[in-house]
Amino acid sequence: MAGVVERRSIDVVPDAERHGRAFSQFTLWLGANLQITAVVTGALAVVFGAPAFWAVFGLLLGNLLGGAVMALHSAQGPRLGLPQMISSRAQFGVRGAVVPLALVIVMYIGFFASGSVLAGQAVGELTHLGETPGIVLFTLVTAVAAAVGYRVIHALGRVASLVCALAFVYLGFRLLERADLAELLAERAFSFPVFLLAVSLSASWQLAFGPYVADYSRYLPRSTSARATFWWTLGGSVLGSQWSMTFGALAAAAAGPAFVGHEVGYVVGLGGAGLMAPFLYFVIALGKLTINVLNTYGGFMSMVTGVSGFRGQRELGPRARAGYIAAIMVVGTAVALAGKDSFLTSFKDFLLFLLTAFTPWSAINLVDYYLVAKERYDLPALSDPQGRYGAWRWRALAVYAVGLAAQFPFLATHFYTGPLVDPLGGADISWLVGLAVPAVLYWLLARGDTAHIPERTILTAPPATLPGPRGTGPAVPTGTEPPAEAEAR
Repeated sequence: MAGVVERRSIDVVPDAERHGRAFSQFTLWLGANLQITAVVTGALAVVFGAPAFWAVFGLLLGNLLGGAVMALHSAQGPRLGLPQMISSRAQFGVRGAVVPLALVIVMYIGFFASGSVLAGQAVGELTHLGETPGIVLFTLVTAVAAAVGYRVIHALGRVASLVCALAFVYLGFRLLERADLAELLAERAFSFPVFLLAVSLSASWQLAFGPYVADYSRYLPRSTSARATFWWTLGGSVLGSQWSMTFGALAAAAAGPAFVGHEVGYVVGLGGAGLMAPFLYFVIALGKLTINVLNTYGGFMSMVTGVSGFRGQRELGPRARAGYIAAIMVVGTAVALAGKDSFLTSFKDFLLFLLTAFTPWSAINLVDYYLVAKERYDLPALSDPQGRYGAWRWRALAVYAVGLAAQFPFLATHFYTGPLVDPLGGADISWLVGLAVPAVLYWLLARGDTAHIPERTILTAPPATLPGPRGTGPAVPTGTEPPAEAEAR
């Protein structure tokens, strides 16, 4: 068991502990997206007015655009060997990174809660305990898996990618037995606002993975090709999400009002009775377990990153790790139980809120990594508020604030609609603004501020120096030999 339970948290993964291949990203993200919440996300495009034909195309466009951004974050993992959000300290400062981190933690709790609602329905039916006990039981299993860590997460991804793929093929055939595909796709009336809503829903789904995608590629060997990491991540995430969302859009179009509020029951009902129903409930719970473990694990990483910026903590013991995970579980379960009766509307607004919060962060992080720092970071300095990155980097924080503010005139949600939404026919383009504005602004401000960027990536802190005896020459670094003795040998 000692070799299975993860020891690392936010510290750099040493080269000696690296393992695996880039293909592992494909199975993980395929399994993470072949699940009921992605089905509901696809269904939302139809529920809120898009014909199935245009919903499918809009969802595909959003998955490709958002997935490309998400996969660019994934490619950072093997290079840096760090969780995703700790690298934000290079842009926002060791303590300033807590600003986007706070929103990231809200995201994890929100996704944990929404996933627990749907999985709780499945577990409740499977165990005959009911929805509320099903939610509680599911969250307990999630917490245990997250506590074990990286290896069990990837193992879950491999199992879920196979089991859920087979189940979704079967469900697809069953759906097409009940409904005429040509009839479902016959309506071609195009509405730009609802088409863009479909794009935004799937783009937000993909972009929301950005703050934690590198957490699951950071153990890959440093020699792993960034291109391979990018394409395997993109392929698994887009294939899994588009598969699930297309099924959801077609199911919502076929079922109409029977789908809303009964998502799990409808999907299981497609499979028929007998032994197939318990199996499908198990599949739904397994798919949600995979993604909820990711949310719990990412939330734990983000909380540790935020706290350690002020406490200087680099490593975490088992008890502290369990405490962070328990906190996420308790809060996420409370939110799930409170919001389970108004799931669909709340979830749509939550997705669009996430898009508003994370597109500026994503733009700043990617521009800095690929265009400004060009993959060169001082990893020890990411834990030192007095180091080259400082405690607060106000330029990046200001750009982030501008990126947030720039989106509000274009934002359309249940609780707020910006003044420029109506002139655009009701279309929500806030996420496009949230990517473009901070990306350009940060690049303009940061390209001339490169004094803190090292010439090459620094993996470990330089050895401490001890003063040499008076009159005997310069100080000698600890752990090395005096130059003259080294040359004599």
